[in-house]
Amino acid sequence: MKRKANVDYQQVGKEYLEHRQLRRGAAGWVLLAGLGVAYVISGDFAGWNFGLAEGGWGGLLIATVLMATMYTCMVFGLAELASAIPVAGAGYGFARRALGPLGGFATGVAILIEYAIAPAAIATFIGGYIEALGLFGLTSSWPVYLACYIIFVGIHLYGVGEALRLTMVITGIAVVALIVFVVAMIPQFSVDRLFDIEPTTAAGANDFIPFGYAGILGALVYGIWFFLAVEGVPLAAEEARDPAKDMPRGIITAMLILLGFAALMLVFAPGGAGSSTIAESDNPLPEALRTALGGGTWVADFVNYVGLAGLVASFFSIVYAYSRQLFALSRAGYLPRFLSMTGSRKTPYLALIVPGTIGFLLAAITKNGALLINIAVFGATVSYVLMMLAHIVLRVREPGLERPYRTPGGIVTTSVALVLAIAAVVATFFVDELAAAITAGIFVIAVAYFWFYSRHHLVASAPEEEFAAIQQAESELS
Repeated sequence: MKRKANVDYQQVGKEYLEHRQLRRGAAGWVLLAGLGVAYVISGDFAGWNFGLAEGGWGGLLIATVLMATMYTCMVFGLAELASAIPVAGAGYGFARRALGPLGGFATGVAILIEYAIAPAAIATFIGGYIEALGLFGLTSSWPVYLACYIIFVGIHLYGVGEALRLTMVITGIAVVALIVFVVAMIPQFSVDRLFDIEPTTAAGANDFIPFGYAGILGALVYGIWFFLAVEGVPLAAEEARDPAKDMPRGIITAMLILLGFAALMLVFAPGGAGSSTIAESDNPLPEALRTALGGGTWVADFVNYVGLAGLVASFFSIVYAYSRQLFALSRAGYLPRFLSMTGSRKTPYLALIVPGTIGFLLAAITKNGALLINIAVFGATVSYVLMMLAHIVLRVREPGLERPYRTPGGIVTTSVALVLAIAAVVATFFVDELAAAITAGIFVIAVAYFWFYSRHHLVASAPEEEFAAIQQAESELS
């Protein structure tokens, strides 16, 4: 047992890490870019439209531009961190190096909240799309939620290479659906339909921002949904072929694709059907097509059926993300160690199954996609603050750290992301106090667990801890 900076490290035998190994070299930059798009693409099919009910089209436009700026700046920062510190813990590993064990753990918990809750929200949207199609005669969506978790967690248990390749195929199908949607809506577009929500009496309200200035703040959460989880690409670092080169290429390419689709959805969905029509819909794209084209058409049915692929792609890929984050925290001793055990196919089976069970129960009990989105977004925005702070701290404190990729603009770029992330955290309190309270409660429990137990049982040989130990040794030598 060794004690450093108020935490205790335990030495473990080589068999400990032998039972906690991922498959190396499973993903190149193209698969990583596909993974990044897959994480997010469900946000183009559902979720973002709730921002129309909060801020109107103008409010959501401003919110989306701000969040697009935040994510773009953040992705450049994460590309640098992932190339310099290529570990499965990703954001937790970056923050662990810069902010110490507590800062790393807090970041990891925030990311885990985001990734464990987001699939539950997506499952409710999948149920909404299936009910809209009248499939299987379902009057309740809980069997859909259960099927999603059993099938897609099962595929991940089979192997990471197979799972990532299947993700690419599903994502490609979803992209086709988005392109068909845009082509069908272009002839129906009218600027007037963007502004068909009546202005309220709120401060600053007008036709452009019908809910006033407060509506812009409220819409920030839903502007995030266009990009939420793209930051999860670095979680595949230990399974990438060449992390130093593949990570920056993969995550930046994914972000560029997502920016394009966000702009197309934000303009042509409400511009073709009307902002008021889709503001509170669980399946906004098919509903927009049916409204714009006058009833049921083959295009609406096509987008509805194939649109399920977009929701499935994000569900499927975020399952991968939560398992790797939980795996890394468990392997290092921050969470119970048994959760990081891997099987013969080098997949962390308990890290896949346990959060999946919790997610299914949340979806089945709440059946509230909007609430689950807000919980996930709160966790995400907290992690963004901490990860950008980590980038800034490492640039200042460790200028000599080998960085195969360097963020354009350096800490100025990540400072912009940091400020906008703080604004997004504040926005979550205004939009959904219950979601913010639930997430804050989870944080309190997690920090108490760290303080009273896990900080006394960390694993010295975990990659994230070894990175920190090397840095401390170098610092002492200098």
